[in-house]
Amino acid sequence: MSKITAAITGVSGYAPEYVMTNHELETMVDTNDEWIVSRTGIKERRILKGEDQGTSAIAIPAVLDLLKKTNTDPAEVDMLICATTTPDLVFPATANIITAETGCVNAFGYDLQAACSGFLFALATGAQFIETGKYKKIIIVGADKMSAIVDYTDRATCIIFGDGGGAVMLEPNTEGLGVQDSILKSDGSGVPFLHQKAGGSRRPATQETLDRREHFAFQEGQQVFKFAVKGMADVSAEIMERNNLTADDIAWLVPHQANKRIIDATANRMGVGPEKVMINIQKYGNTTSGTIPLCLWEFENQLKKGDNVVLAAFGGGFTWGSIYLKWAYDPK
Repeated sequence: MSKITAAITGVSGYAPEYVMTNHELETMVDTNDEWIVSRTGIKERRILKGEDQGTSAIAIPAVLDLLKKTNTDPAEVDMLICATTTPDLVFPATANIITAETGCVNAFGYDLQAACSGFLFALATGAQFIETGKYKKIIIVGADKMSAIVDYTDRATCIIFGDGGGAVMLEPNTEGLGVQDSILKSDGSGVPFLHQKAGGSRRPATQETLDRREHFAFQEGQQVFKFAVKGMADVSAEIMERNNLTADDIAWLVPHQANKRIIDATANRMGVGPEKVMINIQKYGNTTSGTIPLCLWEFENQLKKGDNVVLAAFGGGFTWGSIYLKWAYDPK
């Protein structure tokens, strides 16, 4: 019997309609378009507007489109993992909301929190359920409404983040395509440099935490940049080395869209030219768990069956990792 691998058989994405440009941010904080673009590569980002709208409002349209594109009956979906840092509610899981609203009535699901590395962690987890033969159809969602936890008086963070996300379908493959290898890492010593101070069980919401503006994302930019450059570059080079891949073998690098300079450093370490790097940070900013599926969605028509693809991410806490996969289908 041929070995079963977990292959991506479809991808979809969703970005909210409202576009927040750098020029709009100039009216909110002391910054300007040239400063933002030169340091991050970001020109604009999408913001989810409206009452009572959470991350599920991004994930649900992405999943519905994915089901349509893959001609999948929602009742056939076995499992759904939602990677997110901004769940709709503390409980229940946003995955529960997504499955209910998309008709995936037979799927069990849960949320996975690994900050910006969440999509990779969820993809590697879902792949295990496929490889064992336990499940046939698994949806992996990566989505975040970062505008919900961004302080728009803090120019160090508000310029970076946006809202958006995507979803992929995982199915069994016996052609040797799909997920080939993964390296996932975490290091809690990074907590002081990138975290949300209040809102969890350690420091529940009080009037004092609100007054101190502790319910927003906090980042010590220089430390995060230093760790991210090394983490993403090292793990991407490591996955190439242990799978005997050269830069010529790589069709695409799909990096987490945190900062253009971090992306460039990772590509340089791998020896991969800019023509092989998926970049859309200029349009969406950092959508945390959503960046990699958004890239796959936008570049789907350029991916070909058998392409060697390396995914790489780095997130708060710290978390980081890389996944090597062979793309499983040609453009439709």
